[in-house]
Amino acid sequence: MTSASKYHLPKGTSADGSYDLLVTPESAGWGYSGLRILTLKPGEAHTLSTGDSEFLVLPLSGGCTVAVDGQTFELSGRAGVFASVTDFAYLPRASEAVISSAHGGAFALPSARTERGSLPARYGPKENVPVELRGAGACSRQVNNYCLPGTFDAEQLLVCEVLTPGGNWSSYPPHKHDQARTDTAGNPVESELEEIYYFQVSGKDGFGFGYQRVYGTPERPIDVLAEVRSGDTVLIPHGWHGPSIAAPGYDLYYLNVMAGPGQDRAWLICDDPAHGWVRSTWDAQDIDDRLPFGAEENE
Repeated sequence: MTSASKYHLPKGTSADGSYDLLVTPESAGWGYSGLRILTLKPGEAHTLSTGDSEFLVLPLSGGCTVAVDGQTFELSGRAGVFASVTDFAYLPRASEAVISSAHGGAFALPSARTERGSLPARYGPKENVPVELRGAGACSRQVNNYCLPGTFDAEQLLVCEVLTPGGNWSSYPPHKHDQARTDTAGNPVESELEEIYYFQVSGKDGFGFGYQRVYGTPERPIDVLAEVRSGDTVLIPHGWHGPSIAAPGYDLYYLNVMAGPGQDRAWLICDDPAHGWVRSTWDAQDIDDRLPFGAEENE
């Protein structure tokens, strides 16, 4: 089996220069997906050259100003990932952006390598971010759909957040999206996407934790069972992934970043046939009443 350490990046182990986390296609050993986590102290600024990739600037905590291509976007941000959704900015390839924060904060910079550059820099209001409650019972979770087909245009980048109440399972049933496949009628049923999971866990003093499972097929083996804490990252080059398990008492957050070679920017998944039947049980269960997170602030 492939070593789990290659795919589980504990907090701080992939820091580089200005970044608390730096995952590039090269460091991950794949072709498209990337993620950087940038922390700015009050009054600090950072210059980002996007090169051959498109980016989002997505506040995790705090707000910032983004100056790019002659435009300036004021991102109000949020108190934290469990408090509310956030506004964000889109940065096209071959651009240079200056990210500054008067009061400081932490900012996710998800990215996707792309050969296209047809889209301009622009602002994404928090009011336009669809918040979805998915699953039911102990599989209830919240999905913030920032940059997906039908929610926000990008060249190849796909970005969402998943928030799971303590004791619940998300990313379940396990699923994969590691090969472009069609059905017998020629309709697409699965897309090829590399994926990054970046985690934060509620709870004081860093004691909060969860678990992430990734497993493969006989033809493409991978075997990961990682205990994850705030600031940890899991890379998923292929294989079934899930569940993501929130320990009782600790809510689990993860940022999903996906990209792949497909030019139609589709997110098509295939459930593990051993566990897909679980979806049929949700109709008889209620959604966890702890959801959505930050309901008062989001109103």
